[in-house]
Formats: sequence, structure tokens, C-alpha cells
Amino acid sequence: MLHLVKLAVGIASVEELAHRQRTMAEGAGDGLDGTRPSGHPWLRTRMFPRRASEILDGGSLYRVIGGLILCRQRVVEIRPDTREDGVACALVVLAPEIVPVAPRPMRPFQGWRYLSPADAPPDLTASGGTGDMLPESLRRDLAGLCLI
Repeated sequence: MLHLVKLAVGIASVEELAHRQRTMAEGAGDGLDGTRPSGHPWLRTRMFPRRASEILDGGSLYRVIGGLILCRQRVVEIRPDTREDGVACALVVLAPEIVPVAPRPMRPFQGWRYLSPADAPPDLTASGGTGDMLPESLRRDLAGLCLI
């Protein structure tokens, strides 16, 4: 298994990411046009991951928001696609559930990066918590102080 990590460009919070994905799913259409899977969030990326089979073996997409890896979503499908301008790309289809993870700083980068399971931050509920979620702003502050 292998994961991807990608910047959530233009997204200020996990809540904003969830809102955008809900909006996307509502306007997804029937999914028959080959570009927008019905009911699932998705994103396009220029390069097709060469290790796609490893990602599809239970991998997730980890999102960097404001300089921290804050959440993940399981990757459901990766397939070749074409942008509206005719340029080839890869379509990454995600599970709808956004799973908060222990915040981890990450410097800006372009595109996406592979992330091994050993290097992936743990889910917040898997790290011994009760499942109660701290507000994202408090998680950011605590992570900045190296307390979580």
C-alpha cells in the first residue's frame, strides 16, 4: 500500500474542503461523461501516478492545508482523463469520508508526492483519543507548539 499527499490549494480549512466536495458532488451529474464520478469527490492531476496499483491497494490522499497535513480520504479509483482544454491528466476519485489526522507540518511543493504508510500521520481517532474532535484552529495551534 502507498499513499499520496497533495496541497489543498485555495482551501483554508478541512471544513471548507468538505463544503467544496459536497458542492462538487451535488453538481457531478450522472458520471457517464467520463470526467465526473457521480456522488464521489474527485480531483485532476497532471501526472498519472506510476504506482497507482499500490495506491489503490488501500491508499489514501493526505491533504496539506495551511502548511499542515490535516486529513485524508481513501483513494477509490485513478484513471486517465482529459481536461476541458484537451490536455491529458489523471482523475483521482476519493471516498466521501474525510478523516482527520494528527497535524504534521509539510513544506509547499508542486503536484503530489508519494507517502509511505510508515510516514503517514495517524488518524486522530486511532491515536488514543475518544473520538471527540478539537476545533481545527485549536489543532493548528497545538501542532504549532509541537503538543500534538
